[in-house]
Amino acid sequence: MIKKCLFPAAGFGTRFLPATKAVPKEMMPILTKPLLQYAVEEALDAGMSNMAIVTGKRKRAIEDHFDRALELEAQIQGTQKEVLLKEINVVCNKATFTYVRQKQILGLGHAILTGEPLIGNEPFAVHLADDLCTSENDNVLTQMIQVYNKYQCSIVAIEQVPIDQTHKYGVIAGNLVDNTNDTYRVTDMIEKPAPKDAPTNMAIIGRYILTPDIFNILKQTKPGKGGEIQITDALLTQAKQGRVIAYKFKGKRFDCGSIQGYVEATNYFAKQQGII
Repeated sequence: MIKKCLFPAAGFGTRFLPATKAVPKEMMPILTKPLLQYAVEEALDAGMSNMAIVTGKRKRAIEDHFDRALELEAQIQGTQKEVLLKEINVVCNKATFTYVRQKQILGLGHAILTGEPLIGNEPFAVHLADDLCTSENDNVLTQMIQVYNKYQCSIVAIEQVPIDQTHKYGVIAGNLVDNTNDTYRVTDMIEKPAPKDAPTNMAIIGRYILTPDIFNILKQTKPGKGGEIQITDALLTQAKQGRVIAYKFKGKRFDCGSIQGYVEATNYFAKQQGII
């Protein structure tokens, strides 16, 4: 059973300045709920209870959010507003939260490596809160755990993107396995390739199931694209050994790291709740 989910949350969120000057980008709300709360709820629904969060400076609001606010609860006790804290209190009671700071912003691979003391020697999930996903049935992490249980290796979630957008993603090439139309054994991975260099238009999105040997691989991985330690480069080492599966998840993704995607997500959830 995969019980731990790692949330890299140390970035500056510069695309949302000035809002993220003092507010962590992971705490930006879609309606009344922060992105990171959506992420933690997805992990909980997938059967994980240990939430390992890699933070940085100016991120104390994350720890405060996933803690009881007794003074606030006392203030609204017995009022109609009391129910508004029910969801987050359920999350706080069900999950255990551990934290470590990423002292330098050196890429997603480095952020994941920073989380090693919180994970230990066991397979784990990685969830990027920027990628908010919805699905009609099982959520994305639940789907990926089912794939992991079958193949027992690292799993990356993918979706097809316009070819002119490949420079924003890690891109995979692979071969379909077991007569499926959504599961590939990865043969190549490239971080943010120009369209002319992209092997396909199948892009990795912010969900991973990783085997613990990834930590030793990351320690040996040299800085790549942008001078950062890229998880894509580390996963390529596993892929060359046939140990990475790419899964085309069922659901809809909103890129809430971009203003356009953030607005689209807000409108979608507002319509779902009958607000607009």
